[in-house]
Amino acid sequence: MKKRYWAILVLLFLVGLDWFIRAPDSRSRQLTAAIEAQASANLKNYPYKFWVMKVNGETAVLSSPRSVEVPALKALGVLFPEINTRDPNDPAFIAAEQLLGQVQAEARSIVLTQPGIKNVRWELDRDWLVAHHVEVPQN
Repeated sequence: MKKRYWAILVLLFLVGLDWFIRAPDSRSRQLTAAIEAQASANLKNYPYKFWVMKVNGETAVLSSPRSVEVPALKALGVLFPEINTRDPNDPAFIAAEQLLGQVQAEARSIVLTQPGIKNVRWELDRDWLVAHHVEVPQN
C-alpha cells in the first residue's frame, strides 16, 4: 500500500512538473488573448488556433501547423479533410492554402502591434500535429 501511495504521489508530481514546464508564461497568455480579441472573423473561425508559445526578449514565438518539416498540405489535410490535398491545382486546395497564409499573417500582425514585441518567429506546433495523427520528424 505504501509503494502505491508513493507511486501515485510521484506520478502527480511529474504531471505537475510537465504542466509547469509546458505552460505558457503570463506574457505569452496575454499575447494569445490579444490574438483572440483582435482577430477577424476569418481568424476566429479558422480551425487552427494560433497561440504564442513563448516570448524571448522582444521576440514572440507563434505556433504554426506548417513548416519546412511538415508541409502545408499535411496541415491542410487535417484542417480541411474534404479538400483533395493530392492535387496542388485543385481550386479548393489553393483557396485553403491562401486562407492559411492570410490568417497566419493576421495573427503575426496582431502580435507585432503589442507593446514590447518587435519580432515574430514561427515554431511548429508538434503537439497539435501529433494529436491529429500527423507524423512529425524529430528535432
